[in-house]
This record gives sequence, structure tokens and C-alpha cells, in this order.
Amino acid sequence: MEGSFPASSSSREIADDGWSDVLAAFENGGGELPDQWQALFQPLLNVSARPLMVGQLGQSLDGRIATVTGHSKYINGDSCLAHLHRLRAVCDAVVVGVGTALYDRPRLTVRRVAGRNPARIVIDPRGRLHDWSSLCTGDARCILITGPDARPEVPDNVEVFRLSLAGEGFDPEAIRALLAEQGFRRVLIEGGGATISRFLTNGSLDRLHLLIAPIIIGAGPTGLQLPPIETIDEAVRPRTTIHRLGEEVLIDCDFSGCRPIGGSA
Repeated sequence: MEGSFPASSSSREIADDGWSDVLAAFENGGGELPDQWQALFQPLLNVSARPLMVGQLGQSLDGRIATVTGHSKYINGDSCLAHLHRLRAVCDAVVVGVGTALYDRPRLTVRRVAGRNPARIVIDPRGRLHDWSSLCTGDARCILITGPDARPEVPDNVEVFRLSLAGEGFDPEAIRALLAEQGFRRVLIEGGGATISRFLTNGSLDRLHLLIAPIIIGAGPTGLQLPPIETIDEAVRPRTTIHRLGEEVLIDCDFSGCRPIGGSA
């Protein structure tokens, strides 16, 4: 409920067995998941008419996603990286901002777990990304969302969609509507922190899987970059469930019923 503390939080260990049953349930569009996967993945299984938008953010104990030099591989360990790949496997599409595409050169594939590769989507208002070689692999769709006046250089197999700009970026709900038109029902907003923050600020993020590694970096960019508030009463209080992934912690944040902070992507 808006403005109140969550009724409860829970903690449980996540095992690896039964993953094939999870994939089958998502492929068939329903069903009960194995007990060890139910709390974390059941909320992503049953979706409404509009796409479910789930963010994933890995950070240190002090909220950093990289060092001051931009080095970030790898803050999180193998268990959290495997979880990221599981999220990709159950989502239809994975979204990154142009900064992540330029500097991290992600592949956005499923490599650490069983499953199929999602469509890869880059949000690039000015058409800055020219090298798609890390993204355009295999048979998954590659999509560029860019501005009306951008002149991007893209390979022939990249689909280009244009949206009107809202400030320096796009309205996150316009992106959600576009992805719905393309038939995507579950969308992973993978990075970077600024892109995830814009969706959260606008109230367009349904869930966030916050992965916390037991390290302290001390300085560097923070993951969530949100507008300031004046009083604690204005804080967003999602319902949370806590999971252990090896030595790390995953906090599943459910933003349904939470008010948006306000803003645009």
C-alpha cells in the first residue's frame, strides 16, 4: 500500500533443480512452478495485457555499480550472474540503454543456464550506437528504439522504431506500448542504472531484482539515481522478498500499488 511499510518480507534459499519445469511453465503460459522457484519466478509468470517490466540491478553493499574508472566486471558472483541469465530466459525481450551498449558491449544471451535467447533492444535517442557485433548474434531479434531525427548506422537485421522525445529521452510508457505492439509480454530492463532509474522514477517498473554483493567499493556510480524527496513520507516502499544466492542477497521489490516518483525516460 502506498506510503506504508510492507506487510512482511521473507527469506529462502534458491536451489538449481527443477529449472526445466520453470521453462516449460513459461513456454506454456501458466502452471505451478517447483517449490524452490515459486516465490521468485511465479510473480513473473502470470501477466496482464500490458507487458510486465522487471528490472535487474547488481551492486555492492554501498550501492555502487562500478569503480570510479568504470570497471564493473564482476561485482556479482556466479550465482547472481546465473540468475541474470535465468531472467533473460523467461523474458521475451531484454532492454539496455545506449551507454551500456557502448561501453559494456553486452551479448544479452542465455549462456549460463538452459533457455532461449530473448530479443535484444537498445534505447538510443540520438543514434550513437554503430557497432552491433556483440548484439546481433544468433536468431534473436535486434531492435533499436531511437528518436525521430536520429540517423543511426545499423545492420540490415536490426529493426528500427522511432519515438518522440520527452526531454532527453523517451516516455517509458511509450516504450512499453511499443513493446506490447511487438508482442512482448515480459521485458527485462537490464541496464544501466540510469535506464532502470528512469523507468522506476516514472512508475513504469513493475518489479526490481536488486542483487547485492558482499563487497564495499567506496566510490563510483550508484545504481539507482532518483529525484530527491523532502520527507521520508514521500519515499517509495515496495513489498519485498529476500532470497539468498550463494553468498549474495537478492531483494525482489514489487512496485504494484506504489506511486511513481515522477519524471521521464
